[in-house]
Amino acid sequence: MSVLGRAALAMWWRMAPEMRAEFEHWHAHEHFPERLGIPGFLRAARWTAADGGEGIFVMYELRDHDVLSSAPYLERLNAPTPWSTRLMPHHRDMVRSQCHVLESRGGAVARHALTIRLSPAAGQADRLRSALALLAGEAMLAPGIVGMHLLRHEAPAIAATQEQKIRGGDAVADWVLVTCGYDAQALEALSASSLSEQALAETGAAAGTVRALYTLAQAATPPEMA
Repeated sequence: MSVLGRAALAMWWRMAPEMRAEFEHWHAHEHFPERLGIPGFLRAARWTAADGGEGIFVMYELRDHDVLSSAPYLERLNAPTPWSTRLMPHHRDMVRSQCHVLESRGGAVARHALTIRLSPAAGQADRLRSALALLAGEAMLAPGIVGMHLLRHEAPAIAATQEQKIRGGDAVADWVLVTCGYDAQALEALSASSLSEQALAETGAAAGTVRALYTLAQAATPPEMA
């Protein structure tokens, strides 16, 4: 698989403009190093809304799904630093999906990322997965596109953490499709054609997808943060 490891943590939220500078300083210089110091965290990437809005998208690539319930990770989630405690309430409308990697083709980090949050229609999970796997193999070779990755949320059997309580609880996305590329227009065109609401419905997706385009702010692996 192109995503490092067999699991991923995908998150979206909004950050108010007056908090953006402090947030980016904290996320780059405290939070990324902290998370990438946890065994099983293999790569981290942060993107911001391509339209200049408040949206943030972060994806951590993980060794396996068990990392999400591991003692070192839970220790951090239940003992946030003072700086984390200050900034967590500003993570507004948090969506946090703890995922298995179902399909992964091509690059997982690029200048732009199109994310689509979706669910299969009743009885259509296998059909939808097969269709998206086929599309991923084609899309990764298209001009402007470098990779496509399909994730499925499964909550680990753990209690609500201190970080979640500070944020007031998190929503989840059932399935997550992340398409990476170097050309924003190519991603927008794909979103309007093969990945449109209608096209996804025809391959087994339920109505009501949520999509957005992001631009890369930072990506790192554990050695880079050591």
